Amino acid sequence: MAGQRFARALSVALIGLQGTVVEVETDIGSQLPSFNVLGLPDLSVKEAKDRVRSAARNSGTPLSPRQITVNLTPATLPKKGSHFDLAIAASVLQADGVMPGSPETVYLAELALDGALRPVRGILPAVLAAVTAGHPAVVVAQANAAEAALVPGAVVRGFDCLADVLEAAGADPTDLLRPSTTSASAVFESATGGGEQPAAPDLADVAGQYDGRAALELAAAGGHHLLLCGPPGAGKTLLAERLPGLLPPLDDGAATEVTAVHSLDTRVSQRRELIRRPPFESPHHSASAAALLGGGSGIPRPGAVSRAHHGVLFLDEAPEFDRGVLDALRQPLETGTVRIDRAAASAQYPARFQLVMAANPCPCGRASGKAQDCRCTPRERRSYFGKLSGPLLDRVDLRITVPAVSYAELTSASTGEDTATVAARVAQARAVQRERLAPYGLRCNAEVGASLLTGELRQPPRVTAALERDMERGALTARGMQRVIRVAWTVADLDGRSAPDADDIDTALYFRSMELA
Repeated sequence: MAGQRFARALSVALIGLQGTVVEVETDIGSQLPSFNVLGLPDLSVKEAKDRVRSAARNSGTPLSPRQITVNLTPATLPKKGSHFDLAIAASVLQADGVMPGSPETVYLAELALDGALRPVRGILPAVLAAVTAGHPAVVVAQANAAEAALVPGAVVRGFDCLADVLEAAGADPTDLLRPSTTSASAVFESATGGGEQPAAPDLADVAGQYDGRAALELAAAGGHHLLLCGPPGAGKTLLAERLPGLLPPLDDGAATEVTAVHSLDTRVSQRRELIRRPPFESPHHSASAAALLGGGSGIPRPGAVSRAHHGVLFLDEAPEFDRGVLDALRQPLETGTVRIDRAAASAQYPARFQLVMAANPCPCGRASGKAQDCRCTPRERRSYFGKLSGPLLDRVDLRITVPAVSYAELTSASTGEDTATVAARVAQARAVQRERLAPYGLRCNAEVGASLLTGELRQPPRVTAALERDMERGALTARGMQRVIRVAWTVADLDGRSAPDADDIDTALYFRSMELA
């Protein structure tokens, strides 16, 4: 057995946002030439052997013409993704004596056939897992280096090609070859575009809609869910799109979580800084449950609810969504997480978002004002709003009617308050909430649980008398009552009072009083 050689390198396997450090073991035997990858690899990992062989040859270090066995351990953990390429190449070349060993280094990059290093998705959660496991030294493609460096404590080195990695590790540079093609980093950036968010739209652009603006401010200040009902063109979408601009910037912890989720998204380019603005997701009403909640074959991918984590999920034309898809939102609305189970693996993603739904007053959208042009029957209206189930609506704190805007409002020279003015009040109210709720590990009023509302934050009967009357006549459920109290606390916070009074309860009930056909 004197001809056998052995080496190890490290990489990371991601299931959801949870990363596990994987040992990439290589054994080079004396049998006939072969290249086998073991340890529950998916197809993209199995294909790595051909990418590694070509990349090594085109880098001036062809692989040994003998039996090569690569094992990814723990062998019971599913492995998916092309980011294992560089770790496999490093392990094989170390076993072959070409590359000096570096057993504590984590390798995360895809290999091109000419030896160039290509960036991969999910770098932020992968590097975070490596650092947490005690392996801060990370080698990535140059295009991934800025995102990897966002992880505190990571010692990141970015390279353009396999030859550069070998030379930096101490290999003999005499025969090393470098690709002459366009930089993989440049190709990647041009294909995906920039990852920066556009400027937030201004609330001053919304004409009229005084109740809508007030409800939007309440939603932003307390983290409450919102339903907007009105005719087409009234401004429902305009209002919803301006909610993220009213929310406070994300703190370090929230920004890291959000950036980690978006790092897995194939639609955006690499991040050079943490995402600080709350995200805004607006899926089409034809979206499936997998698109909304996450899913896919193999290891599940995050859906719109997770991409909206710490931000806003806007469902325009909400009654046009499939009822089963809408009802699937009830669990993440309560828990702030979504768990997706598949045969290959189960993944859990964060999903603490603000839900904003918009709906027309009827299928044709003309049942407003005198409704002279509406030809929808009562049965059609009931069927239209029947998609919004009672349990889902019970979780929506604010429900308001958005009327059609008048000509005078549209042509008026005066405008309402801009985003910056309202956002300042929202930030002040959020600061008050953080101070009050910090002992309980909460950040805003929407997160307050029933035990706290009936305990330390319990209000006297003279304040909650209206709630008792509505519950006695069946107009409010227990969950609805608790949500009214949360909104009342937000009204008090915006007005600078230390606790809600009876008028604040009435205001909260007013913003929940809209009846659907």
